[in-house]
Amino acid sequence: MEKSTSGWINGFIGVAIFAGSLPATRVAVTAFEPTFLTCARATIAALLGALFLVVLRQPRPKRSDLSSLAITALGVVIGFPLLTALALQHVTSAHSIVFVGLLPLCTAGFAVLRGGERPRPLFWLFSLMGAGIVAGYALINGGEASAVGDLLMVAAVVVCGLGYAEGARLSRTLGGWQVISWALLVALPLMLLLTVINLPPADAFANVSAPAWFSFGYVSLFSMLIGFVFWYRGLVQGGIAAVGQLQLFQGAGAGSVAATRAGQLDDARGDVGCCHLCCRGQEIRPVALKVGDVPVGAGLPAKQATRWMAPALPVFAAVRRSDKPTPTGPCKSENFVQICEIWRTHLSRMINCAILVQKCDLYC
Repeated sequence: MEKSTSGWINGFIGVAIFAGSLPATRVAVTAFEPTFLTCARATIAALLGALFLVVLRQPRPKRSDLSSLAITALGVVIGFPLLTALALQHVTSAHSIVFVGLLPLCTAGFAVLRGGERPRPLFWLFSLMGAGIVAGYALINGGEASAVGDLLMVAAVVVCGLGYAEGARLSRTLGGWQVISWALLVALPLMLLLTVINLPPADAFANVSAPAWFSFGYVSLFSMLIGFVFWYRGLVQGGIAAVGQLQLFQGAGAGSVAATRAGQLDDARGDVGCCHLCCRGQEIRPVALKVGDVPVGAGLPAKQATRWMAPALPVFAAVRRSDKPTPTGPCKSENFVQICEIWRTHLSRMINCAILVQKCDLYC
């Protein structure tokens, strides 16, 4: 397998893992205070990373690498988790996904400043177009957003892009999983201290729900450590600026995860549609039913029908043998069917977009 192809594959796996970070953080902050969540997840990941370093007998980084490790830790260990946890107290995870579309541009910018890469002008054109579409969509939906939450998400994206580029640059000599493990260890003393200071009372843990515990485990293991094993390896093999564009697809996967949470199905469709617009360059317009159009089948909310679904033939309730009409209200499996359809659509688009971006990379 060619090195660049391996880079795209590793990068795509990393993006798929990171896709669950924002929805999982949104669930976790309902049970844990943001500062505690940020410090505790970093502490757990650092202990696991230290175990890997000791068992596999990895050499210590050079003294000249400590500054880069500190920058990486500031961006991806402390900055992005803390800022997103604070932001998700003001906005939904579905809305926060919009700002993930700015990550490729930030990563590419720091790839030039810190990684020494020189993308072609056409690359910057498409990157700016994607960032502009994301920003425009965020402004259009400003009424549903929060100024504080949006500013926190923008700051999180900037520091995350810095951490990605700096960590990938260091991974060229130190190794991908070694970089994130050492970065976690650099931040461990501070993170462990803040974890103890912000530790909730013992009785508070008894009230934490199972989804919150699962989300806490996900952001601690996958978002903080496992995802970076693939992500940094992909950035090194395929190029920081080029593979970094895969982050545009993160919104699609994250939107699908966010859609599984009650009350965010509609928001997920809207925000993920924006991410697809950035990736594919397609024009997405809401479909509004006109007078005389046939409405969508029974049981679907009117908001979803007018916003996302084209006019369709009516769906009539069947008649049972008892001659009693079947209820036309929402069935129990309606959300499950909608979630499966969202996943199927988004996965298909992500695969098509990955193929398209890889082809465009030949010209950029």
